[in-house]
Amino acid sequence: MERILIVSSSEKVSSSLEELLKFNSYKEIICAKSANEAKRILIDREIDLCIINAPLTDEFGANFAINVVSRGTIQVMLIVKSELEDEISDKVENYGVFVISKPVNRQVFWSALKLITASYNRMRGLKNENEQLQKRIEDIRLVDRAKCVLIEYLKMTESEAHRFIEKQAMDMRITKREVAERILKTYEK
Repeated sequence: MERILIVSSSEKVSSSLEELLKFNSYKEIICAKSANEAKRILIDREIDLCIINAPLTDEFGANFAINVVSRGTIQVMLIVKSELEDEISDKVENYGVFVISKPVNRQVFWSALKLITASYNRMRGLKNENEQLQKRIEDIRLVDRAKCVLIEYLKMTESEAHRFIEKQAMDMRITKREVAERILKTYEK
């Protein structure tokens, strides 16, 4: 995780969290004083971790935390008063928001941060795997469309079309997808 957004209406909490994170090699740290300011930042920038010190000036912070988590792979740590921890945890943990209580103990903070980092890395891995699978599915669809074009226009059988695409890919040292794209470009207009 490289980009961290701290959302806190308390300047003191923001600066102590920022100092703590900088001490441990987190470089890009952005601070916001309200949920609305943080929302504007999230529109313009890609953030890996959002630390919210509740309550905020314009809302408590739990709904904002849920909103942030729903954006994708952003991890969220919500810091709340100890007497509210169980109630808020019940509300937000099903969405993947990590809740820790105030006053923040350094050891608990770092343990939570390690869990968040592990969760973030796992989610990024799954996202990358999903993107690769989506690309592979798209490649298969493209090759299948090209086979259909070869069957329709050149009267090949399905196995002949398959073999043709494979042979072209090997002979030209390009992917089957590139061969399929060329076939579709030639015959589909």
